[in-house]
Amino acid sequence: MRMTRKLGPYEVSAIGLGCMPMSGFPPDKAWILDRRDEAIGVIHAALDHGITLFDTSDIYAPTWNTIGHNERLVGEALRTWSGSSEAKKKVVLATKGGITRSPGNNWFGISGRNADEHYFYRAAEASALRLGVEKIQLWQHHRLHHTMTFENQFENVLKLKEHGIVENVGLSNINAEQLRRAVKIGGLPKDGGIVSVQNEWSPRYRHGKEVLDLCGEFGIAYLPWSPLGGIGKQGNMSTGSYPIFHKIAEKKGVSPFALTIAWHLANSRVEIPIPGATRKESILDCVKGVGVELTHEEIAELNSSLPVALGPVDEEMTVHPPFRD
Repeated sequence: MRMTRKLGPYEVSAIGLGCMPMSGFPPDKAWILDRRDEAIGVIHAALDHGITLFDTSDIYAPTWNTIGHNERLVGEALRTWSGSSEAKKKVVLATKGGITRSPGNNWFGISGRNADEHYFYRAAEASALRLGVEKIQLWQHHRLHHTMTFENQFENVLKLKEHGIVENVGLSNINAEQLRRAVKIGGLPKDGGIVSVQNEWSPRYRHGKEVLDLCGEFGIAYLPWSPLGGIGKQGNMSTGSYPIFHKIAEKKGVSPFALTIAWHLANSRVEIPIPGATRKESILDCVKGVGVELTHEEIAELNSSLPVALGPVDEEMTVHPPFRD
């Protein structure tokens, strides 16, 4: 299996690391907030084992007045990593913006949206400062605004490139029609248009496959969040709800989590799953999935064992944890 994948102009590791849990979500992961060195150690372990894509967002923070918590952590981790300057140049930091918080909001109070051009610029500028970069390699619009037209919002996303604050842009939590419109407005990755889509996708949640198929057709990287089913979700990979995954994982000598990573990579050439972790062991276990080869028969058996896809995406959802533990 190929160990790298295309993300716009970049060649990145076949899986990335979703960094949100290191800012203490869900609440039973809040212990990590008092162990910053351990959180940075998870990122360092991922870097040491070849992961070159790290996903964060300005909204990943334990409280309303600590916006940017996760971006600062990611920036510090890359800055303090012992890797060479050449190795650091291969790392791609992806962040997101467009969700806002009001005073007093905790994780569950994330509900505001702002897609104005000025807000995007200020948000991206602040993200770059926290990450410690002059230009953000990948900036993704986190959630669409309820009342603005899609065209207006995506044009404002593209203006970030014109302003010179970001290199590449993507979208998160969108449907197939919105993706088609984004391509019509901004073009394909080769044209300097949209290079990534970040939607929920896992054995547990497979709504919106048309978006994944379109990404494959357009050569757009698809970054599934909650690729292992989501912590605390009924039917995630830790509950034993997928006996075929467990059976084939045992045959391959890996965990069901690693097998799920292999399933993502085998199903589409544009998928770059971004599992998260609060322990080194978890992300290194996921890395093992990159080396797992699945036969056509095994892929068919895994896919045929999955339940009917869930219903439509709830546009009002707040962020959910794309991680294990």
